[in-house]
Amino acid sequence: MVPHRILKVFPRSLWACALAACALSGCSPALNWRTVAVDGAGLTLALPCKPDHGTRAIPMGAQTVNISMVGCEAHGKLFAISWMEGQDPASIAPTLTLWHAAVRTQLGLPPAAPGTADQEVPFVPNGALGVPQSVRMKAQGKRPDGGDVQADAVWFARIVQGRAQLLHGVVYADKRDDGAADTFFQGIHLN
Repeated sequence: MVPHRILKVFPRSLWACALAACALSGCSPALNWRTVAVDGAGLTLALPCKPDHGTRAIPMGAQTVNISMVGCEAHGKLFAISWMEGQDPASIAPTLTLWHAAVRTQLGLPPAAPGTADQEVPFVPNGALGVPQSVRMKAQGKRPDGGDVQADAVWFARIVQGRAQLLHGVVYADKRDDGAADTFFQGIHLN
């Protein structure tokens, strides 16, 4: 079950599926990085804290989808990865675009096509598809309570047994990131 304090950071919309800065570097001993196998998603990742798990059915465009998530909080940061399974491969671009737009909206950021905003760059981990919607975004946004939040987020997809798996990783922090997001995103390995 995902703790209430993690879900409280997110509105009840699509952003709740995202789940999900120290002054030291991301590899600092202050963050106790560990490799976590996420068998249900077919990936491993590096997390600096013991993960919580959850699944939630949410609206995505005209349908409702089940999104699973793994995340934790450490040193004023929320680290999370969420994914949805079994999507039609033809839905990769529009669904990643919807997911991207939902997160931008929840952060109070203006709409932007993935990859076009100044703060966005391509993000394609090994084993992921090189689609234009696979991006990493760094932005300052607003929390639901109106406070500032630094967001570092990625969206990407891959094909597993002929079906698309869409993934979204995020690090939310009160202060500019110190490299912890880089460590988190570099630690995502698709099996």
